[in-house]
Amino acid sequence: MKRIDERVNERRTVAQKTISSVNPATGETLAEIPISSPQEVRRTVARARAAFGPWAARSFRERGGIVLRARQYIIDHLDEIVSVIYRETGKPKTEALAADVMPVLDLMTYYARMTEKWLRPERIHLGKYALMGRSSYVAYKPLGVIGIISPWNFPFTIPMGEIVMALMAGNTVVLKPSEYTPLTGLAIGEIFTRAGLPEGALNVVPGDGTTGAALCEAGVNKILFTGSVATGRQVMMAAARHLTPVVLELGGKDPMIVCRDADIDVAASAAVWGAFSNAGQICASVERCYVDEAIAEEFIARVVEKTRQLSQGTPERLDTDIGALTNERQLRIVEEQVREAVARGATVLCGGRRHRQLNGLYFQPTVLIGVDHTFSIMREETFGPVLPIMTFKTEEEAIRLANDTPYGLTASVWTRDIRRGKKLAAQLEAGTVMINECAYTHALPQTPWGGVKQSGIGRTHSRWGLNELVTIEHIHVNRWTGVKDFWWFGYSQQLYHLLVEIAGKLTSPSWLDKLKALPALLRGRRLKKY
Repeated sequence: MKRIDERVNERRTVAQKTISSVNPATGETLAEIPISSPQEVRRTVARARAAFGPWAARSFRERGGIVLRARQYIIDHLDEIVSVIYRETGKPKTEALAADVMPVLDLMTYYARMTEKWLRPERIHLGKYALMGRSSYVAYKPLGVIGIISPWNFPFTIPMGEIVMALMAGNTVVLKPSEYTPLTGLAIGEIFTRAGLPEGALNVVPGDGTTGAALCEAGVNKILFTGSVATGRQVMMAAARHLTPVVLELGGKDPMIVCRDADIDVAASAAVWGAFSNAGQICASVERCYVDEAIAEEFIARVVEKTRQLSQGTPERLDTDIGALTNERQLRIVEEQVREAVARGATVLCGGRRHRQLNGLYFQPTVLIGVDHTFSIMREETFGPVLPIMTFKTEEEAIRLANDTPYGLTASVWTRDIRRGKKLAAQLEAGTVMINECAYTHALPQTPWGGVKQSGIGRTHSRWGLNELVTIEHIHVNRWTGVKDFWWFGYSQQLYHLLVEIAGKLTSPSWLDKLKALPALLRGRRLKKY
């Protein structure tokens, strides 16, 4: 089978404007990808809309069968798909498999099996109104066309999860992959094509910012965006012009609190993995570490020791722990934040600069102390392999520091006392708080993913994420087909006095009081109605 980048290059015409897919570990241009113009985006959304009715009419079993065939295709072509991911992102091959592909395989099975159960009609208990012949239920219906604008840090697992949920709910999808990882987006489209997904149900529109803006303006029924706060604001403003609902996942500045009773060695290993996995390019990375001053010296020493043991190298080597950053712009942000911290008095315990022996976009895993919340590295999202560490005297101080941020995606607490951990977790402002874990719960399809404050709006994954992709239709039934409701026209003195008589009884929490209202209700049925 030819590589995906080779097939793209064969189809490209000379006249088209393109974006370059570049291997950040080597600087090699992998492919030139045609940019989808605004006109093409509109035509693509129209195709997705035409495909929506037939796709929504399919049963959950039929949709799940296609998702599971796509899953099997991934398994059968694992090396090729992993290769596309690590060559475009610069992440280690092992991480491309473990963090991008394996969570998707789990999620596909989960939603293929669970969606029908979660989206079956659901009865609403009406209490006293059931005695009046009333019943209600809700039906979950697909929204229509879902626009997905996906990021470059996890270009496979993030959009794939959203695509699977959208398709299983009965929607069709238009995916705009990051301009840094277009080949991965095209690979996703090919996977579903090979699995037999009907034409138009999933559409990929590679391109740059103009392509994403066009998708926001093209009349989709909902937009799922993952990326920066600045771009998220632009997406939300564009969506507001059409009253298009959005789900926004906008990153974080995630804190790690290490209590004095924590297992120091385990917590140090977690800090290193949580801060440096995917070269720190995870919205749930440990970007701020607060450690109790009673154990700080030992904890920091172990973090530095473990960091120095990491192997940084080319992504295809299976012993590489830390790969390259995905793009030059992000590398410069990391460099600037570290430079400012050092200029203001921070101490670099290891790392602190680009890797001198590697030619790609590599930044050494870096541990900093001597920082505070006036430093940009403690305030702004770094999205790179940097771990700044501060100490605290009391748990109240730790909570105050952890919450002192405009972000609120994830946080973690490290303690042997689970009760203490839960108490601290309840005080943290985050969409997900982990106790003795960090960074990884996006890989759990059963759990909701999303943040508070500037970390975003809405949720993906879990039943709550699935609910973002449907509309709720309420069906209400009155089985007393031959009876006029007593509150209809015409109004009269008798009706008013009847309402006064039953107001307190009918709305009482006591069923005995409700029964006392029954004689008045029966009289109300005899009042003259138009």
